Amino acid sequence: ALSRVRGAATAMNGRRRGVLRRLAAFAIGAACTAFTACAVSTRLADPAIAPETVLIPAGRFIAGSDRAEREHAYRLDAQGYGHSTTRAQRWYEDEPERHSEALPAFAIVKNLVTNAEYARFVEATDRPAPNVDAATWQTYGLVHSYARTRRHAWVDGRPPAQRADHPVVLVSHADAEAYAAWLSVQTGVRWRLPTQLQWEKAARGTDGRWFPWGKEWDPTRANTHDRGAFDTTPVGSYPAGASPFGMLDPAGNVFEWTADPVPGTDGARAMVKGGGSWDEKGCGVCRPAAGHSRPAALKHILIGFRLVRAAD
Repeated sequence: ALSRVRGAATAMNGRRRGVLRRLAAFAIGAACTAFTACAVSTRLADPAIAPETVLIPAGRFIAGSDRAEREHAYRLDAQGYGHSTTRAQRWYEDEPERHSEALPAFAIVKNLVTNAEYARFVEATDRPAPNVDAATWQTYGLVHSYARTRRHAWVDGRPPAQRADHPVVLVSHADAEAYAAWLSVQTGVRWRLPTQLQWEKAARGTDGRWFPWGKEWDPTRANTHDRGAFDTTPVGSYPAGASPFGMLDPAGNVFEWTADPVPGTDGARAMVKGGGSWDEKGCGVCRPAAGHSRPAALKHILIGFRLVRAAD
């Protein structure tokens, strides 16, 4: 009888610890989704786990695109895919017109958040690991089969084998924000998703170039379907494709969640940036000026994220 009591007590303690972790994770997410109003506790701060960042200096940069840039993008897509679907569907017509923007200084994570980094968060908070079930995937209406998601899905709370240094995918906008909140508590530094403008400046520099390295598309500088593996690759595998500030994978590999909701959707849709993904050809969508919206609850094999913090 005593052993049963002890066993029950042990199980209850385990459940209590799990509940406390989930409550802590909820509290972190509620407190820290706003970058400027995040109450960060430094009691458990561990700066050693803070990701490497690159500094984006304060000042103006050229944002958006003009007719010449968008036409170039459509021509690239037609060459890559052999059809003009992106032109017919007016993919790039919602891009802001080319203009000058001023931003304060900030620091952005050099590499995309990896499976290994996200695994620490999952273990610490009991947040569901990146995955999606077949029924949910079907509701997304995407061109990729459910079978293709399995190579990216986590099993028993662990990343897929040989993919620890790949960008984490199959994460929703809320997952990315929760990770930022958790990292804020762990490091004592406020982290959040970048705005579209922050991401764009970090990816293209200040001079309005069409791609992170210049005006012409170069498929050797990014992981895309033009010459890539048709899959994610370890982050930072294309150093020649770095942005002028040194941010890696500004084109290819995966799209990235941003902090910006789509106006009028009450947060149900969020803006995605990133110079395309491993799935793209062409690659008109691989320009830093490009962007599109997605349902915030979407868990896609083409979408990951990186974070920003205030400059030192």
